[in-house]
Amino acid sequence: MRALYTASTGMMAQEMNVQVISNNVANMRTTGFKRQRVHFEDLLYETQKRAGSPASDQGTIIPVGISIGSGVKTVATPRLMGQGNVTPTEKSYDIAIRGEGLFRILMPDGRTAYTRDGSFELDADGRLVTMEGNLVDPGITVPNNAKSVSISAQGVVSATLPGQVAPQQLGQIQLARFVNKTGLESIGDNLFVETAGSGPALTANPGAEGYGSLQQGYLEEANVNAVTEIASLIAAQRAYEMNAKVISAADQMMNATSQAFRG
Repeated sequence: MRALYTASTGMMAQEMNVQVISNNVANMRTTGFKRQRVHFEDLLYETQKRAGSPASDQGTIIPVGISIGSGVKTVATPRLMGQGNVTPTEKSYDIAIRGEGLFRILMPDGRTAYTRDGSFELDADGRLVTMEGNLVDPGITVPNNAKSVSISAQGVVSATLPGQVAPQQLGQIQLARFVNKTGLESIGDNLFVETAGSGPALTANPGAEGYGSLQQGYLEEANVNAVTEIASLIAAQRAYEMNAKVISAADQMMNATSQAFRG
């Protein structure tokens, strides 16, 4: 019976849905995390009677045909790249992006990765790095005798040094944008890499047209809403249960049919 296969596709789709929801919930406290959702599409249909075909020799037309669907499939799990809440941390090297853009990160293999996680630190050489030790690109080195470091909304990094009144400029933080930012590939560690689907990175200084500004001493929280995820989880669970009941009902109908033929 076709209903068995059709309902099984529904169960598999909701399993994927729950998996995505669970990842969202698990990362509710992950800095700069962007939640995902599941996009479904229906599968192919078997047309038994086509609408618009002749109904008789008198030339009448069938207004509504007969087509039987074969279930559902998961086609994408896009990330929703909306802004998360920005909260203060009072750490000099914590930087939040307000608006569009991602930080550029230089990976050990030479690739450039991108992130919304601005929880940076200094390594043993005074270079600005991520929590995994990857360099912020362009590179910025803070002198070990710096009294204080300031980062402007436009990404200019300056330090106050002993014996100097005016701050010394150390470098410029840049942001990257993509034509299709949902096409970025997540590689873990709060990092993304560009793909053919995302298009190449478009780089500019913070505050430029179309780019967000920076806020020192703040971090962007995950854009996961607990209430929304719980509601989605309940809906997915109910949909899974309904598909399971369809399989149970179809199985009972097949048994009844089999017994009728035997009798």
